Amino acid sequence: MKANPFKPLVWSIVSTFVLMVLFWIIARAVFNSGLIYNFSLGDLFVWLNHYIGYPMVYLLFSLPLFLLVFAYFDFREKRGQHNEYLKEINQDIQRLADGYFEHKVQIRPSAELSQLAVNINRLVERLKYTLEEERKAEQSKNELITNVSHDLRTPLTSITGYLGLIEQDRYRDEVELRYYVSMAYEESQRLSQLIQDLFEYTRLRNNEMKLRTSKINLIEMLWQITEQFRLQLSEANMEPRLLFDNNQLIVLADGNKLRRVFENLFTNSIKYGQKGKYLDITGRMDNQEVVVEITNYGEAIPPADLPYIFERFFRVEKSRNLHSGGSGIGLAIAKQIVDLHGGTIEAASDSDLTCFSIRLKQSLNVNE
Repeated sequence: MKANPFKPLVWSIVSTFVLMVLFWIIARAVFNSGLIYNFSLGDLFVWLNHYIGYPMVYLLFSLPLFLLVFAYFDFREKRGQHNEYLKEINQDIQRLADGYFEHKVQIRPSAELSQLAVNINRLVERLKYTLEEERKAEQSKNELITNVSHDLRTPLTSITGYLGLIEQDRYRDEVELRYYVSMAYEESQRLSQLIQDLFEYTRLRNNEMKLRTSKINLIEMLWQITEQFRLQLSEANMEPRLLFDNNQLIVLADGNKLRRVFENLFTNSIKYGQKGKYLDITGRMDNQEVVVEITNYGEAIPPADLPYIFERFFRVEKSRNLHSGGSGIGLAIAKQIVDLHGGTIEAASDSDLTCFSIRLKQSLNVNE
């Protein structure tokens, strides 16, 4: 119901006119009969009539009467609008209760219940967001179960197969026996690493992992990790090249967690960068941030896949065998750890190179 601001005014004018006419008729009759002098107000009417006349007397009395009548009709108009708006809100709430969450409660800026309508709409938006998050969580849980089952089944099937051959004595000599044992052991190591990754990722996602921070020189850490991967780099025919613009790149971080980030990036770069000859590790300062870039010159990441490489179980090659991918969770763990440190990790890739860039806040007072 649309408000009509002139309705109370019109009714007040008409009502005041009618009342004043009745008052004039009654007053004239009383004065003509001479009864007015029996009242204490009689002298007042005579005095007012003598000095200002009857018209001004009526005007003097009609003004407060008009204000009283206008207040009455204005109150009735607002109460009617209030009840009508309340009825509309009740109908809107009923629609929302029936599941029509796209419906909005109409907001009237001048209405007293407008704030209630605003709060109802906000509540519905929050409810829609919560339901959408629950839906995504349920979908994510189903995907997690599917992917974990697939990843656990692959090495477990291999272990069962090799041990079955040994159990059935289906080997020609001790050399083949040792080969089966070795393969079963490698698969068990892979299975153990996958389970460890899953536990670590779950702890990171649930904010159960706390940081034990200290000042760390990333240059020293990266040299140590490079030496750690020296054999794997050699087997991949890759040569590491380290270049730093500063003597020290100090950050406040958890050394063990941050080391895991770089180990995952080294592993990924070696796996997909074998066609290239070099693995470049660079570090520099950018304002108050330390920037570390790890670049390989092997397989490019397709542009369509690039935004998703830090999601759990995502593999560019879409394959799940031993030779084409690991658990698919290493980069997701790396991103979670960097986020936990308040930093960022990004990837860029084209036909020439693939670069992972990590930004962390510089630790001040590096000489302490």
